[in-house]
Amino acid sequence: MTDDTDPTPDALVAGLLDLLNVKDHGGDRFEGRRKIGGVGRVFGGQVIGQALASAERTVPDDRPVHSLHVYFLRGGSEDHEIDFKVERDMDGGSFSNRRVVAQQLGKPIFNMLASFHKREPGVHHAEAMPQVEGPDNLPNEAELRRRFAQYVPESRRHVMLQPRPIELRPLESRRWTGGPPSEPVAHTWFRAVATLPDDPRIHRAVLAYASDMTLLGTATLPHELSWIKGNLMTASLDHALWFHDDFRADEWLLYACDSPWAGRARGFNRGRIYTRDGRLVASVAQEGLMREIEPKSTG
Repeated sequence: MTDDTDPTPDALVAGLLDLLNVKDHGGDRFEGRRKIGGVGRVFGGQVIGQALASAERTVPDDRPVHSLHVYFLRGGSEDHEIDFKVERDMDGGSFSNRRVVAQQLGKPIFNMLASFHKREPGVHHAEAMPQVEGPDNLPNEAELRRRFAQYVPESRRHVMLQPRPIELRPLESRRWTGGPPSEPVAHTWFRAVATLPDDPRIHRAVLAYASDMTLLGTATLPHELSWIKGNLMTASLDHALWFHDDFRADEWLLYACDSPWAGRARGFNRGRIYTRDGRLVASVAQEGLMREIEPKSTG
């Protein structure tokens, strides 16, 4: 059930596409729009998607991105646009490399290196998709958030219940549902909530945006830590994404995540992204801050 005032799926996706459609200022400088109605820290996936869109504007269409590696330097603010400067570090016979710096108010908040590869044939193997339930009969995360909103501090409910352009259908319980500690493994089906244009660059940007969802939370699963309890501070520190094959981000994709290590106030997470028919189309790795804090008193 949705509120009659909620934006339609088409409107949500139109807003996401507008967010990822960076403005070209010339000289390999681009501007990423601020999220309308956004409050607080910029979502990391937004900066990744906008940086990738900026870099792809400087590379021929026959060289799709195959990998990107980013560092989050400072938390971005949703009060301001983001400025992106692209450096054309290399254009070879088969590969191109781009370096992107994102700034707000003259201070760098993010660095990215991206590599682009002209398509060519080669040998093939891939790790098989986990045997998990399909998305059709799973509740979407929006339904789960409405169900558990009463347990969330009132100051955070608006953000928790905000409609999103990416639909998530998790197979395991989220840490914020209050369940017991579990193995650091999470599987989530996801897709854009409405049809996307046929441009492959748009689908790559949307996947890059969504790749920052659910990943860091995997490292919290074995521990009594949760943003709902107010005893955890988290932030993405770095993020790597490899594109292996073609896909559509408006069709169901499985995000299979695990966290092999956490310690020293950091958590390391890995992700594999599969199409519904079992093709491995992307891989992700990320380390994030997981700082245990004293919960604020509500008295």
